[in-house]
Amino acid sequence: MLLAFLAFLGGVLTILSPCVLPVLPFAFARSDQPFTRSTLPLLLGMALTFAAIATLAAVGGGWAVQFNSIGRAVALIVLALLGLALLSRRASDFLTRPFVAFGNRIVQAAGNSSTPVMLQSALLGVAMGFLWAPCAGPILGLILTGAALSGPSTQTTLLLFAYALGAVVSLAVAVLIGGRVFAALKQSLGAGEWIRRGLGVAVLVAVVAIALGWDTGVLTRLSSGNTNRIEQALLDALPASATDGKAPLSTTAAAGNADAELPVLGWFPPLDGANAWLNSPPLTTQSLRGKVVLIDFWTYSCINCLRAMPYVKAWHERYKDRGLVVIGVHTPEFAFEKVEGNVRRAAQDLGVSYPVALDNDYAIWRAFKNRYWPAHYFIDANGLIRGQHFGEGEYDESEQLIRRLLADAGQRNLPPSASEIRAEGVQSAADVENVASPETYVGYGRAENFASPGGLARDQSKLYAAPDELKRNQWALAGRWTAGPEDAVLDAPGGKITFRFHARDLHLVLGSTHVDKPLRFRVTLDGENPGPDRGMDLDAHGEGVVTGQRLYQLIRQSGPVRDRTFTIEFLDAGTQAFAFTFG
Repeated sequence: MLLAFLAFLGGVLTILSPCVLPVLPFAFARSDQPFTRSTLPLLLGMALTFAAIATLAAVGGGWAVQFNSIGRAVALIVLALLGLALLSRRASDFLTRPFVAFGNRIVQAAGNSSTPVMLQSALLGVAMGFLWAPCAGPILGLILTGAALSGPSTQTTLLLFAYALGAVVSLAVAVLIGGRVFAALKQSLGAGEWIRRGLGVAVLVAVVAIALGWDTGVLTRLSSGNTNRIEQALLDALPASATDGKAPLSTTAAAGNADAELPVLGWFPPLDGANAWLNSPPLTTQSLRGKVVLIDFWTYSCINCLRAMPYVKAWHERYKDRGLVVIGVHTPEFAFEKVEGNVRRAAQDLGVSYPVALDNDYAIWRAFKNRYWPAHYFIDANGLIRGQHFGEGEYDESEQLIRRLLADAGQRNLPPSASEIRAEGVQSAADVENVASPETYVGYGRAENFASPGGLARDQSKLYAAPDELKRNQWALAGRWTAGPEDAVLDAPGGKITFRFHARDLHLVLGSTHVDKPLRFRVTLDGENPGPDRGMDLDAHGEGVVTGQRLYQLIRQSGPVRDRTFTIEFLDAGTQAFAFTFG
């Protein structure tokens, strides 16, 4: 009931959203006609079309998005013609002639003189529905998220109609008020024809605005009262489910204390939102009943996930024959991590043999209301979540919790707990006491502490220069780069990235725009060959090669940790730089 009310209220607040402004002239254009015969069918047609498109989005087919785009294009053409009809009586007569003939046939068949007006209004409403469909804020997103998690249902449909009903109510009030204003203008000024032409101009301006994306772009940026903020404030009262990012190095929500009563944190949510499965056919909560399940949320370029993985693999090997099922849920952070081939290759390189669900659409992530990489959820044989752990560390406590759940499920004579697990390379534990540099993104979407003069130019090639000195945690580009929301791509050989950091380890997520073409790079530390401080992806000369989209370990200091200046020079164009991580 609360969510239905929020959906309805979100629809009401649509009237405050900038992206609905271009739709209003179409509704006002018919405000001088009877409400029940003209405006009401128009609004209902708009709401029904919107609900249908939103339902298709909930089902989740990519073709639905394409259908919506095509519908918008057709609607723009139709509404542009309607705008011309409002501007010119002659154009109106010409353009409406087929509709009049069609309406006459309906009149003859139905014997109801009001049918053509209502039909024309409904058709206009259908066209408006295509334009209004993208005007959806966080509340509608929550509805569609629920549909993606549990599949289309009566509840989802009712929530969509509640949202649409709220918008219809607000638009109806606006039209009724606007209609009285227009009627008063006609009576006092005799300006009916000018109002008609003014509405025609407004329609054409609205069509141009929508075609150029101003309805969801410029108007949104110019608005000081964006309704999304109001809707989001309502949602803040609900449990968080959005992506928050990497977990702290250790955050425990429930521990495996053998003497304490284990909490019940909820039921095991469905796994049917996975895009694909590796190392296993698709698994379901029903098929896993009777098993103890460990869910590991990870993504293969996440350094925190990589450092936790040796322990997850050890638990899988030690307890897989004693009733434990480990499931890795690969939820991507970057676009390249959505490619099944990339994930499959990474899983093979990392020695992951347990089932992995590809959660490209964040369906399983949202089902668990997860917020971090890595995150571990411990599920008992009855399908109840009995513990969770976020981030690295506390591996002994996690294993004891696994053992307790197995014992509660009737497993006896469990093997001894795992001895100290040896992790090498990027999977070695972080030097926590000496990490003073944060994860830093190169793409402009989340970039911070960028020091090149002029800042990052969005989505355009630019020649950058690095300042002579950098403060701790500042970084800079040099050479010609194109910065995107996720990464920066080198446009010409010889480009550099410089970072002033404080940590034992420095990693950089790199990729290539050239498929199967190795791209060379060279690293210096304080202007010199890193020597014994080089990472596993550098040779003795401080040189390396980008061979795929993944995390590269470039620096591991062998001596005391202090502020250092890292520089990487790329000898070939086409390199992608995504994010720095430290350990």
